[in-house]
Amino acid sequence: MISVFLTCLLIVAARITDVSLGTIRTINVVQGRRTLALVLGFFEVLIWLLIVSRVINEISQPAYAVAYALGFALGNYVGMTIEARLALGRQLVRIFSRQGPEMATAMREAGLRVTQFDGYGRDGPVQELFIEIGRRHAANVIEQARVLDPKCFYMVDDIRLVSSAHGQVGERTGWREVLKKK
Repeated sequence: MISVFLTCLLIVAARITDVSLGTIRTINVVQGRRTLALVLGFFEVLIWLLIVSRVINEISQPAYAVAYALGFALGNYVGMTIEARLALGRQLVRIFSRQGPEMATAMREAGLRVTQFDGYGRDGPVQELFIEIGRRHAANVIEQARVLDPKCFYMVDDIRLVSSAHGQVGERTGWREVLKKK
């Protein structure tokens, strides 16, 4: 009985690990980080093969199948939590406001690069502000915009590739830089 319980714990822990790696690997594939995706994929599949072979070899033990499924479900949750904390990548925050010039000035004074466009919305003239920012800072930009104009409308898009006139894209957000910040 103790042996079955310990094996179940091992299966759950391994599935949490391999599914979490898979979640983070998928994000890195989407963001074009090939080398990191390669390494994560190797360990993800290695763990999966070891665990699935154990479960299949002892399929007569239903607790192993339940542990496998539980580990998968928890792995999705843990992987998404880890990925959200790492907040890798860059985002484009688009803000639509009737107070665009004032908001653009305030955002620039806060050190952000802002591009401003004139537009016409449902209720008349608006300005659209484009702000490219590290993903971990997008919520702060939105909060600052809502303080300046509680009625503003915003959208946030993930960015895969960014260029700059100065050859820099601002803050580096790769996994090594994220770990250095911790």
